Amino acid sequence: MENNAFERIAFSYPGQGSQVTGMGKDAVQDSPLARRLYQDADEVLGFPLSRVCFEGDEEQLRDTAVTQPAVFLTSLVFTRLLAERGVRPDVVAGHSLGEYAALVTAGVLDWTDALRLVRVRGALMAAVNRRRPGSMAGVLGLPAERVEELCAQATRQGSGTVQVANYNSATQTVVSGDTEAVEALARSARQAGAQHVARLSVGAPFHSVFMADVEQEFAEHLGAVPFAAPRLPVVANTTAGYLESGTAAREALRRQLASPVRWTQTMELLVAAGVTAFVEVGPGRVLSNLSRASAPGAAALAVGTVRQLDKAVERLACAPV
Repeated sequence: MENNAFERIAFSYPGQGSQVTGMGKDAVQDSPLARRLYQDADEVLGFPLSRVCFEGDEEQLRDTAVTQPAVFLTSLVFTRLLAERGVRPDVVAGHSLGEYAALVTAGVLDWTDALRLVRVRGALMAAVNRRRPGSMAGVLGLPAERVEELCAQATRQGSGTVQVANYNSATQTVVSGDTEAVEALARSARQAGAQHVARLSVGAPFHSVFMADVEQEFAEHLGAVPFAAPRLPVVANTTAGYLESGTAAREALRRQLASPVRWTQTMELLVAAGVTAFVEVGPGRVLSNLSRASAPGAAALAVGTVRQLDKAVERLACAPV
């Protein structure tokens, strides 16, 4: 099929926290292409990442240094399987870790380079958490501006540092920082009328000032990898704007570590650009659920299993022109 059923298709790629036990296993059983990609990834990294994807328990999948390449690889596999069926994006974006898969799809990074970078990124983030443990929490039902105020209040009260890490939607914001400060923020958010506050299953205080400690070290790894100009539009986390060059993409990945993910603004940009179908490629349904909230008039599909792949291809092919 060709991309003519919808005016514009966006692929979105999930980040850490979307991992699920057994991710990719059905793809390997169904597709020689998927099987080869997992085998190649094991060789590139020098350890059995595929086994963690297929058999890893929740504890193993909480290890940031392993989870990040696992989620990235699963997203890559389903991107290739969609391409085999003739489904390709007009524009791409990735949430945090997902930005690496987006850049591979846009032709900016070779997938093996991206896999190695993601492995290093995860290890560096995990090291930060060992030196200064922290946590993250999602706040539902409050405007982002109110959450920002509560973060500033909790930080002033001396519980530590907490700040907004992800602007996910108009009423869903993720905070990151010292565990005590995150807990203080959670209490004040509930008192302020938040519908729900939940601790996230991640391995470090991502997208916070704590990650600034490893920016320079990671920049050296980024500098050793070639970045090409994007072959299709790709939206950056840090600015919610299009990346125009490989140099800009490299800088965006460096800044991303300690900067918030501007997903609300990313969705606004994509809707304004005429996207009518959002396809979340990779494990979980986090981004497809956010798409339904941010773009209720568009199709929102998740493709992280073979069954979902089949349904998405049928849906995209059969949509009215």
